[in-house]
Amino acid sequence: MADLQKRGSYTPRRAREQRAYRLIQVGGGAAVVGVAGVALSVVGVVSAWLPILAFIVVAVCLFAFRSVTRNR
Repeated sequence: MADLQKRGSYTPRRAREQRAYRLIQVGGGAAVVGVAGVALSVVGVVSAWLPILAFIVVAVCLFAFRSVTRNR
């Protein structure tokens, strides 16, 4: 029993689920900010950097979500 091998870089399922859920929350919030920012930018209330930054956050969350939920 003493010579059992440890798993490599194993992340428990629950931790992966929580990370995926947080990524969806952050990405969804950033998408809402991005769409509202585009609308306000067209009207001239805010500058265009806010929606651009929000859409970059959405893209990062999307790629991170895909890496968390890929087949193992």
